[in-house]
Amino acid sequence: MAKRRVKKSENKPDIKDTTVNIFYNLIIFFLVVLIVYLSYSAYLKIVQNPAKEIKEEKKEVAAEIIQLDVLNGCGVSGVADRFTDFLRAHDFDVVELGNYTVKGKINYNVDETFVIDRIGNKANAIKVAEALGIEQVKIIQQINENYFLDVSLVIGKDYYKLKPIIGSE
Repeated sequence: MAKRRVKKSENKPDIKDTTVNIFYNLIIFFLVVLIVYLSYSAYLKIVQNPAKEIKEEKKEVAAEIIQLDVLNGCGVSGVADRFTDFLRAHDFDVVELGNYTVKGKINYNVDETFVIDRIGNKANAIKVAEALGIEQVKIIQQINENYFLDVSLVIGKDYYKLKPIIGSE
């Protein structure tokens, strides 16, 4: 019988293949750890629901500087200017003045003045409503993250009953 000779060089592991295998194993390990971490994080968000906690914290305190726009919804000329002057005299930051529009069309058929909370902090809207003598039931929320104001004031046909017109502080 003939003996087969096996070359010793064939038994040696290739250093390049070993390095590549170690690299792939490290990547797999890292990805498994990442998946476990992300799964755990998602689980905590679902179970604890921290969004409610954040809302509860910020809804109680009115901001020191409240930015708002004053919108004329009654059609009386100059009424928005008068309300703007009153609000600025009471340390509100009126940044815009204009007509109330619905779906791009001017609307002068607003019967009652109301306040719109734009950021989810109703205390700001309450502060504006109290300064003007508006009842709290006339405060609504229309939260829009793309709108950079705290509050909007829409002046209705009952404007003559409010503090800027009757003159009471």
